Amino acid sequence: MKKIILIGRTGTGKTTLTQALKGKQITYHKTQYVNHYDVIIDTPGEYCENRTLAHGIVLYAYEADVVGLMMSATEDYSVYSPNIASLATRDVIGIVTKINEPNARVDLARNWLRLTGCKTIFCIDSITGEGVADILQYLSETGDVLPWEK
Repeated sequence: MKKIILIGRTGTGKTTLTQALKGKQITYHKTQYVNHYDVIIDTPGEYCENRTLAHGIVLYAYEADVVGLMMSATEDYSVYSPNIASLATRDVIGIVTKINEPNARVDLARNWLRLTGCKTIFCIDSITGEGVADILQYLSETGDVLPWEK
């Protein structure tokens, strides 16, 4: 399976998606430091929100095959610069979270991620599991056994 780094603001759902991708029970906990799992790198939101800490994302991204730029469908603005994906030496995908929230604006979040240069964008709800299988399928490689195939 390809290794992915999840990047996004605090509260975007990086840790929740990590739990969903691993088939774990969804429980809230604040990520305080970069967590390396077998195929997932979960970063604290502060790394995306703070210019000084953002340099750390670049270093951790080198350990991943795929960069996942995450954005909640409830966001009022984007923290990502236009066309930032062009600077990456890895595949960069967009992940829109919280798509079933009452105030969700999925199309707006998708447009912001397109502006970053993401050509592949997934819309997910980690709580219901909607879209999670699509990300797992994208990350899978020949010979991988996906959770629902066991």
